[in-house]
Amino acid sequence: MESNNAKPGLLCSPEASQSQRTLYPYVTGTSVVALKYKDGILMAADMGGSYGSTLRYKSVERMKPIGRHCLIGASGEISDFQEVLRYLDELTLNDNMCDDGNSLGPKEIHSYLTRVMYNRRNKFDPLWNSLVLGGVKNGQTYLGMVTMIGVNFEDNHVSTGFGNHLARPILRDEWHEDLSFEDGVKLLEKCMRVLLYRDRSAVNKLQIANITEEGVTISQPYSLRTFWGFSAFINPTPGAQ
Repeated sequence: MESNNAKPGLLCSPEASQSQRTLYPYVTGTSVVALKYKDGILMAADMGGSYGSTLRYKSVERMKPIGRHCLIGASGEISDFQEVLRYLDELTLNDNMCDDGNSLGPKEIHSYLTRVMYNRRNKFDPLWNSLVLGGVKNGQTYLGMVTMIGVNFEDNHVSTGFGNHLARPILRDEWHEDLSFEDGVKLLEKCMRVLLYRDRSAVNKLQIANITEEGVTISQPYSLRTFWGFSAFINPTPGAQ
């Protein structure tokens, strides 16, 4: 009886009824495209952040270095990506505090991300992202991805979002193991140009990140040269009423 009389308003308070889940993504980023080349990993993403169908933000960085050997890129909900980065900051901090002469590599961090995403999916509280994780350690390049429900794989080239449908066919045709840095950048720019033409959420402001044994470099934002004079663009529905 005492428990029934103690603070009866708590059970129906606004704090008790509020949901902490991401029920629907609000500010989202579109495709990330990445590939292996002979010296490391190249990754590209634009800087658009869409609020629903409105391209609201145009300076959102969606690629970040993780530790000494890794680079992560994300599409999907930006706030959930920030939460993932917070998890990774804690992971790398604990790893550095061990001070044992070893550091987490891309394979270990990718494995960690697969467990995080699958765990949150099982709680019906997913992190609304698709993540690309690349890195180089001890001369070995690694590139993998994981979806919001924990589906994961490793490949020579990966992509998220519309890039799965529009960029991967280009990569399958033109990627090869001895790809140079210059050719890899050109191939990524070709993929990003196709995505810019076909994906309404894409913006012509992108960054390309490069990770090698020496570390991570992320380019300054720049725009691609485009051509909008194709007849299919001028008159996309000939004969339509």
